[in-house]
Amino acid sequence: MQTIAFLGIGLMGKPMAARLAQAGFRVRAWNRTFAKAEALRASGAEPVADLAQAVRGAEVVISILEAGPVVGEVIAAALPSLAPSTLWIDMSSTRQDEALSFHARLAGQGCRFMDAPVSGGVGGAEAGTLAIMAGGEAADFDQVVKILEAMGKPQRVGPVGSGQVAKLCNQLIVGATLNVVAEALLLAQAAGADPAAVREAIRGGFAGSRILEVHGQRMLERNFVPGGQVKSQLKDLRNVLAAAQAAGLTLPVTELVTRQYETIEEALPTADHAAALLALEQMNPGLRLGSAPDQLP
Repeated sequence: MQTIAFLGIGLMGKPMAARLAQAGFRVRAWNRTFAKAEALRASGAEPVADLAQAVRGAEVVISILEAGPVVGEVIAAALPSLAPSTLWIDMSSTRQDEALSFHARLAGQGCRFMDAPVSGGVGGAEAGTLAIMAGGEAADFDQVVKILEAMGKPQRVGPVGSGQVAKLCNQLIVGATLNVVAEALLLAQAAGADPAAVREAIRGGFAGSRILEVHGQRMLERNFVPGGQVKSQLKDLRNVLAAAQAAGLTLPVTELVTRQYETIEEALPTADHAAALLALEQMNPGLRLGSAPDQLP
């Protein structure tokens, strides 16, 4: 049985690491705030306070951290303790160029790298149904597919860096669809229809989607407790625009969606990204979806 060092016990990392431990893998859990790692002991993971101790002798290292610069810092700190041929799987959402940089840094010490960002939110992490988009060598993917399957549905999408490209495509669709669902529900109410009934009526047609299913209901309930966060959605959308610029593309819808989220970035950075509704309501004074009180973090 492989030993896995799991680095980053946040909203997503905690249930992901717990599922690995419950699946029978030997999991060492590390977080800069040790209390978060300690909370996983009941799941069967071994909390470790020292990063070097966590990665030493581990065949596989999994990281899911806030952003690329943090991933880079943790890789740099862990490098002296990594055994040759260790496979580092970064499941954070970073830029493609950052993933390629991590790969080069690890390869320089004889280690391997795979970028494998995820989609599905905290609910998907808890249920083990995450979409996992992996970029790396086919042999490396085959080696760890059972590990990844304990957390969701993995798909190799190309060489190193491709996972981050797939995640950007995912976030582009998610961010845009959240805003369109908010517009549809607020339009239904403003024009005199029952927005809950409208959502129910269109769920089975071409407009049906996971976003309409989950986040449409969140908007009706005004439940903005995360889940995915506004600040995370903005980070991903800005990465989409950076990738588009590098590829010589103009993405007008993504630019508009990014500006919408920026209107609530300062006030509601940790709200669920369904708070796209709140950004829309700010643009339409006097209009509000439903009568429930806002549930905010």
